[in-house]
Parts: sequence; C-alpha cells; structure tokens
Amino acid sequence: MIKVILWDIDGTLLNFKMSERYAIEYCFNKFHMGTCTDEMLQRYSVINRGYWERLETGELTREQVMLGRFHEFFESEGLPTDQVKVFNDEYQIRLGDKAFFCDHGDELVKQLKATVKQYAVTNGTTVAQERKLRFSGLDQLLDGVFISEQVGVDKPQKAFFDAVWNEIGSYAPDEVVIVGDSLTSDIRGGKNAGILTCWYNPDHLPNKIEVTPDCTIDNLQDILSYLDESR
Repeated sequence: MIKVILWDIDGTLLNFKMSERYAIEYCFNKFHMGTCTDEMLQRYSVINRGYWERLETGELTREQVMLGRFHEFFESEGLPTDQVKVFNDEYQIRLGDKAFFCDHGDELVKQLKATVKQYAVTNGTTVAQERKLRFSGLDQLLDGVFISEQVGVDKPQKAFFDAVWNEIGSYAPDEVVIVGDSLTSDIRGGKNAGILTCWYNPDHLPNKIEVTPDCTIDNLQDILSYLDESR
C-alpha cells in the first residue's frame, strides 16, 4: 500500500513552460533586449534542458548550468553576453512570480492530503521554488519540500533520496512512489532509490533511455487508480 508520494514540481504539479515564458519575457523587457519570439524561446528550452541533464549526470555544477545555458543562448541569438549574470539572477526571481498548475494538480494534492503523505522533490533553485510553492499554496498542502540546492545533491542521485529518508523516516520500497515528468531525474532517481516510479507523460513522448517506470500516466488524476491498485 502506497503511503508516500514524492511529487516533482516543474512539469508535474506546476506548468514550468508557462512560468519559463513569463520569466523570460519579463527579463527581456526589463533589460531592453527586444522581443523573445516563440522560436527563440523554443531554442532556449532545448539548450536549458540539455544543461539540466548534464547537471543530473554530475557533469556540470549548478552555477555552470545557471550561467552556461544563458551564455550559449545569448551567443546564438546575438545578445550581449555581459548581461548573463544579472539576467539569470532576475530570471530566478521571476520564475517564482506566478504559479501555473498543470491540469488537476491543485485539486489532486488537496484530495490526497487526508490519505497519504506528500512531499515535493525538486532540482529547481531555492529562490524560484520557494516562491512558486508559496504563491501556489503548495507549501501549505504538502507535508514537506526537498530542494536539491538545499539538500546538496541532485536527483537522480541516490544520496538525494537518502536525505529525504533521513527527514521523513523509513518506509518499505512499495510504500513510496515518485511521480514526475522526467525520465532522467525522477524515474531514474526513483529506481536508484529502490522505490516505485510513475512517469507523468501528458505529451506521449517516447522513452529513449533504458529506464522503465512502474506506471505511465498522461493525466494526473490517473494516479488515483494506481494508488487504489496498490491497496
């Protein structure tokens, strides 16, 4: 029987793409950099994802990700690279300005509050994630929050989950499930930790890595059926 859900935040409970668009457009306007077109935003998203994946493998540090992604993006778009640090600092703040729930995200957490323990597990930065959790109200709904920048190690490393167990106590492997949209951080992380894994895949993306989730859903509400089956 599942007693604990570890929720990823960005792309699972909260719509990261909408927060990303808002923050980028805000910063472009503040620093008088013109308009960030849809095509530019798409190119940035690809660059950003690549940097985060290299963080997950330990190839890059967090600071290298934060600055490197914008340096590469600015160079590719002919933007002034001397603005990278101030742009990133502002971007981190603005990411937390608004919180956009994924479909059924808020109602699902509220519905499950009385039946299971729920924790956030995220690789996002402290300044962005704490603001998003506060503005969304998730900080009041969840039983705890684990941000990799504070933990000192990132998903999918087993040490990240060891830090979680140290805080919440021990559970049997089949009593905990991680739900997330990333195969490389959430699902691989769950496998490294030896717990159940649920891949939230609303866009029906192909699985291109050698990690098989215990379940795959395209609607967050489908987690309810999975929980029922575990009883």
